[in-house]
Amino acid sequence: MLIYLAADHRGFFLKESLKKHLKDAGYEVADFGNKEKDESDDYVDFAIAVAKEVSKDPSFGKGILICGSGVGMDVVANKFRNVRASLCFSPDQAMLARAHDDANVLVLPADFLDEEVAKKIVFVWLQTQFDQNPHHQRRLEKLNDLEAKTLNYFE
Repeated sequence: MLIYLAADHRGFFLKESLKKHLKDAGYEVADFGNKEKDESDDYVDFAIAVAKEVSKDPSFGKGILICGSGVGMDVVANKFRNVRASLCFSPDQAMLARAHDDANVLVLPADFLDEEVAKKIVFVWLQTQFDQNPHHQRRLEKLNDLEAKTLNYFE
């Protein structure tokens, strides 16, 4: 599975650490930036880059976005068709985001997580499968219908 990874300046060091852990675990990682800590960068640019990739083919890869609060990245990513981004503060929340909502973009709040908790969140999220429960599937179908009616996305 390909992991699209990106962070702004507040998430930069956590991104670099997680990138190493992901590669060591055998995941293929595409780093969408930032390539250096730059206080003048904008989370929006990185969230767009990752969300565009996930939106194109959600079955091919998953995204991980990191900024200070996580909120900005989450808002941007969820503007894209086929993207279900989830801001997670705990491994349990990450598990539910995958199992119940089939989240395909994980958003991490670097200002509120230490590296070990972030690592646990990432690996729980990656290892959890959507549970295919009919009521969860029904809800996703409603989300897909809503997207078809309301969302514009960048091409």
